[in-house]
Amino acid sequence: MALSFRELQAQLQPGWGCEHSGKSGQFDVLVVPSLTMDKALMALVTGAHHYEERQLFSLIRLRDPGVRAIYVTSKLLPELVVDAVLELLPGVPTSHARRRLQLFDTDDASNRPLTEKLLERPALLARIKEQLRPGRSFISCFVVTELEKRLSEALQIPLLGTDPAHGHWGSKAGSRELFARCAVPHPQGSDLVHNLDDLSEVTATLWEEHPELKRCVVKLNEGISGEGNAALDLLPLDLDACSAAGRRQRLRQELERLPMPAQGWLTLLAEQGALVEAWLEGGDQLSSPSVQGTIHPGGRVEVLSTHEQILGGANGQTYQGCRFPADQAYRLALMRHGQAVGEALAAEGALERYAVDFIARLIDGQWDLQAIEVNLRQGGTTHPYMALRAITTGKLHPESGEFLSPTGQALHYMATDNLTHPNLRGLLPADLIDIVAEADLHYDPARLRGSVFHLLGCLSEYGKLGMTCVGRSAEEAEQVYAATAGQLIQQATSVQGGA
Repeated sequence: MALSFRELQAQLQPGWGCEHSGKSGQFDVLVVPSLTMDKALMALVTGAHHYEERQLFSLIRLRDPGVRAIYVTSKLLPELVVDAVLELLPGVPTSHARRRLQLFDTDDASNRPLTEKLLERPALLARIKEQLRPGRSFISCFVVTELEKRLSEALQIPLLGTDPAHGHWGSKAGSRELFARCAVPHPQGSDLVHNLDDLSEVTATLWEEHPELKRCVVKLNEGISGEGNAALDLLPLDLDACSAAGRRQRLRQELERLPMPAQGWLTLLAEQGALVEAWLEGGDQLSSPSVQGTIHPGGRVEVLSTHEQILGGANGQTYQGCRFPADQAYRLALMRHGQAVGEALAAEGALERYAVDFIARLIDGQWDLQAIEVNLRQGGTTHPYMALRAITTGKLHPESGEFLSPTGQALHYMATDNLTHPNLRGLLPADLIDIVAEADLHYDPARLRGSVFHLLGCLSEYGKLGMTCVGRSAEEAEQVYAATAGQLIQQATSVQGGA
């Protein structure tokens, strides 16, 4: 008799949550890096199916000689792209790791979730299942939705990730509930609503309770990477000159033309709901840090990293990249808050990756941290940290929040998914590797500095690339980033010009 998703998850072993568990690791991991999200949000991601490459750094598990991996993508990954990651793994010959890795693909580059494509191909699923050892295998995903749950049940393999039934805790409304429960500071805001009239009402109520507000932010309940957020300027609306009814009417008119990045957002408002929060501003400095953790099978919570997020886009809230680690002034506070939220999530039954995003403001010489959302999935800061773990044998120091090499040297990085330039378009991954080798840009374990690349599949079609630039200080990491970006664009311009 087939087991249910919950029954399958009961088979998960505590050691399977560790990226490197030593010689004791004896299991198979099926990596399904599906970018499963709402189609309107997925349409905003340039080269969406190429983002399946980002989870290649999870192959750090192949450092354990008893671990085997299967990596599935929409289109077959070039061997050069895979080898570029395997060659960075310390302590294991590339050929040994490659023998324990199998690649499968759906041969379908359409802009749909990889998991959906897999479920449409039972013969492919059967071939994959044949390679997985019963009782010693699990699935690793970027995000867990009902599609991934169906995949787990179809393969009868447990999935290491949060059951979609607990997805509420990764929504905007669920995040606010968690923050209140854990006494984690967070902005003033509203309950969840599902139409413009109610959204106008809660926005008016928020302003009436805090008439000093100049701006607020409207958030779709399940938005991702800031693409479900939009700022609403209140100051030009002259709300204090209106009656209560007039305020609500004026706000509704503004909300009707709100520049929300997600297309068809009014439909999404009805389907998933939205809320409004106070826009945090003021202070002498402003930053967007985050803390990332994981919940192991059995409930143990581990804080993994802190980051400074780099935001951009039309609304200034779209994730562009990150710096590791977060500012020393509030790094340990981030870790404490992250631990508290992780333990609350574990009590609700959550598993594997989670992250908490914050706004940090320097006010009168003191940093004020305000939590703004929880992500119950892997995210933009997951793969850079995986990359650092993959190319070193260091670890996070819990008392400082620094990542230390085996020699005790603190390591920093600056990372992006969005190094974009028109002259990069047309370059093949092999061309990039040639440029990187000639310019001596690649990560050098002897010098503990250099760059690691991802999203190579986006390069030729979109002129877009991802990279993680490592240094022994924040300044050196930024220097490596600037030098790498400058050299790549300069050399690409030269190569393309001479073609």
